[in-house]
Amino acid sequence: MDSEKVSVKAFLVQGSAALAISALTTLTGLVFSWPSYNVANFISNGTVLQEPMTSLQVSLLGSLTNVGAMILTPFCGYFVNNLGRKYSAMLFGLPFVLTWSIISVTTSIPMVLTAVALAGFGTAGQTISSIYISEIVQDSIRGAMMSTVVSSYFLGVLISYILGGVLSYYQIIYIDLTMSVLYVVLLAFLKESPVFLMQRGREKEAAESIAFYRRVSVTAKEVQVEIAKIKLLLDPRLEKMLEGSDEPTVTKELIENPPEEKKLSEWQFLKQSPTSIRALTTSFACMATMILMGNIAFQVYAETLFQEAVPSYDSNQCSVFLAIILLLASVICSFIIDKFGRKPLMILTAAIASVCTLLLGVQLQFDLAPEWVSAFIIYVYSFIFNVGVAVIPYVLSAELFLPEVRGLCGSITMTSGWALNFITVLLFTPAIEVVGIPVMFYIFSVVGFVGATYCFFNLPETKGLSVDAIQLLFVKKTKRKNEV
Repeated sequence: MDSEKVSVKAFLVQGSAALAISALTTLTGLVFSWPSYNVANFISNGTVLQEPMTSLQVSLLGSLTNVGAMILTPFCGYFVNNLGRKYSAMLFGLPFVLTWSIISVTTSIPMVLTAVALAGFGTAGQTISSIYISEIVQDSIRGAMMSTVVSSYFLGVLISYILGGVLSYYQIIYIDLTMSVLYVVLLAFLKESPVFLMQRGREKEAAESIAFYRRVSVTAKEVQVEIAKIKLLLDPRLEKMLEGSDEPTVTKELIENPPEEKKLSEWQFLKQSPTSIRALTTSFACMATMILMGNIAFQVYAETLFQEAVPSYDSNQCSVFLAIILLLASVICSFIIDKFGRKPLMILTAAIASVCTLLLGVQLQFDLAPEWVSAFIIYVYSFIFNVGVAVIPYVLSAELFLPEVRGLCGSITMTSGWALNFITVLLFTPAIEVVGIPVMFYIFSVVGFVGATYCFFNLPETKGLSVDAIQLLFVKKTKRKNEV
């Protein structure tokens, strides 16, 4: 495989664009972590709200964002294919603007809960962020650029925790509102995805978009080669021709013999595409592994876990340190994901993180070591998990699929992810009350080992590969399966 060279100027432009697009998940991190340092205020008699929250309302405060995301994510495919990547990404920033605007002027508990649920509509745009980034960056840096979607989330969590410790309730709200508006404004300066423009038959604008992100002339050969590659990806005959070819070297033939105009819906295309179905199964399995290993529970109930595991330590300070570790790990992942590959990182980090949750369960159940050991295990688990498992499923959800079904399959994967998130967060506390924290960590450990085993046998390596080359890997796997 030839390594695609990226100029310094192109790297800076593509990197800046990726950071601007992924800022949507920074806004998500702000919303998700906002309840953690406000709950004490919300349930007290001196609350800033009209009245103290009940335990049910507190639970809803932490979970309604997932519900909003779960409701709107299935429609991301429609938005991304009709409005385009750029304007869809901007559209999904507006719910955050509305959320903080509402919270800034109300003390009503129902209105606050409604605003938090509304923010969930914005978090659904994470699917669009991943697709947008994957289509404007070059293959050799795609993994690193797409990992900014996860890094930006943890940046939002860290910012939120820090602000929560030094600023007042309303000062934090105004800062979050400003950041939400800034996100929408920044995206206005970016170019639309060349893939979407080609789907719309706007080849001239697609060439201008490619030239913008690669910092070359519109007439450069590099631009023409990329246009040819996109035409190849959009050709409905690609999958069948790959099935009869050991290597995806059919670009010239496809361009010289354009297909008959026959528009299929995304669902129709998916149903007749075995490689897309197999890619969807793999993407969902990785996403389910990531969520069911308990990471979301670690984040939402961080202070509670630290109070249980290390009661003599300041739980808020422990949570801030945890956010720093999560951000650091995700940034490190962005530097190594395109060097070591998706598959090795996914398998190795899932396995090591599972060992950590197993050890933590044993420590909490039998109290075999000092308290600091529990905190140390939590930090090691969080670091290892976010170096691989926490990032790779999001990268895969945007790079495994052909453009015709990228929006649909990304929406299916992310909707399933939000549903699992909601269920995990909702059931975590009741489950602890029934079986105890140690048993929950044993369950997380089993999930991780099962997920690592699945990835060993079924996850192809996609490092640096174009979409047609990735499809070829699934074609070969399908062939081997049929032969058996």
